[in-house]
Amino acid sequence: MEDNPRPLKERTEQSLFWSMLNNGTLQLLNILFGVVLARLLTPGDYGIVGVLTIFTLIAGNLQSSGFTQALINLKEPKAEDYNSVFWFNVIVSIVIYAVLWLCAPLIARFFHQPVLVDVSRFVFLAFLISSLGIAHAAYMSKNMMNREVAIINFIALLCSGGAGIILAFNGFAYWSLAWQQVIYITVLNLGRYFYVKWRPSWKIDFGPVKRMFGFAVNILFTNIINTLSGQILTFIFGRFFPIAQVGNFTQANKWNTQANTFVSGTLLQVVQTVLVSVSDDKVRQKRVFRKMVRFTAFIAFPVMLGLALIAKEFVEVILGDKWLECIPLLQVLCIAGAFIPFYTVYQNLAIGCKRSDLYLWCNIGQIVLQIGLIILCYYCFSQSIIVVVTVYSIFMIAWLVAWQAVAKHLINLKWTEAILDIAPFFLITVAVFALTHYATIFITNSIALLIAKVIIAAALYIAVMKLANVKIFKECWEFLKKKVLKH
Repeated sequence: MEDNPRPLKERTEQSLFWSMLNNGTLQLLNILFGVVLARLLTPGDYGIVGVLTIFTLIAGNLQSSGFTQALINLKEPKAEDYNSVFWFNVIVSIVIYAVLWLCAPLIARFFHQPVLVDVSRFVFLAFLISSLGIAHAAYMSKNMMNREVAIINFIALLCSGGAGIILAFNGFAYWSLAWQQVIYITVLNLGRYFYVKWRPSWKIDFGPVKRMFGFAVNILFTNIINTLSGQILTFIFGRFFPIAQVGNFTQANKWNTQANTFVSGTLLQVVQTVLVSVSDDKVRQKRVFRKMVRFTAFIAFPVMLGLALIAKEFVEVILGDKWLECIPLLQVLCIAGAFIPFYTVYQNLAIGCKRSDLYLWCNIGQIVLQIGLIILCYYCFSQSIIVVVTVYSIFMIAWLVAWQAVAKHLINLKWTEAILDIAPFFLITVAVFALTHYATIFITNSIALLIAKVIIAAALYIAVMKLANVKIFKECWEFLKKKVLKH
């Protein structure tokens, strides 16, 4: 069902280009819509929908059950493989939605928010609708249709963001955020059906699902653990803190997530497919993996630490004074967020090597220690949100050591090699941003300071990359010039 005659390097470059264009465009649109909605809505509105995120994400994990990654991991998936996964997803989604519909009153009672009964039942429709497009999304990812994915995501975000703003402007409050989610996934699925000519048949055979089950079940449990890891703070804060404080954290986490998703999302659409394609050659796989890590460091550190650098001015100028309390939360989250994209590369190495067991157990260790540390911090040391978020962030950075141990086992990636791939970009970024901070310290106007920091930091980073003749920068620059000249 796939035909990729082009060389792997060319396909990877093209896919990374469209993935980056896709995620960059999405993040710009998200910024635009996010800023408008942040000015129209209150922290309480964001808190209402924010506490439901963990349920929708876990339901989404159960819905796909790891078969999306299992399809991508097949060398040459057939039509019957996609059809089997499609019907499995639909049936599982109907069952899960029925359970969540019945549990809506319990969710509302847990968070002390009666309005969550109706809101949750509506928001959960999003993952039920998404079940109709999961197999199509796997097909597009497997065939590196990242240009088409970019177009679909752009249109879906444009429609959903526009609808959210219109509803918020007309006083629909948190319902505007709920409708935004449902409209987004609906338009996304319509786009997938437009570009993917494959259609599910009524000949239902769960044989392919059974054959993929052993691999997929480990991915399922791991995805659930990853969801818990990413959303555990919102869940805990939703239970113990006022909904407005939860909204401030949700807002900070939203911008942190959007920024690191620009990097992680770019890689996610490419890295597993590429690592699977070279899995028979461990030397080449290690070389490709290290290049992916360097690319991640080259992009992630300036993006995430840059957001931490401008967080104060960004919130004051763009979001408004009602969100000032989220500034320290955003800064701390961004420091940890600079390292989160590396998880994508390391985790997909384990998947590409067909070691979903290592993928599972490494994530189990992470969530167990994480929850224990957060609870210990909350009850024994401090009930301050900023302290708990700081402890969480430190742990997320430290846990990369465990993933490096996995990489050493799978492809013999030495610790010194990993440090040499990551440390130079980190040190250069920190030095550049320190210079930027002191070069702009005399500026008092927030708007001027925001603009100055962005321009000076970007210019210095590019200049250092060029003067140091950094290979990954040179390759990216040459590729972009080639694309510009071509068009």
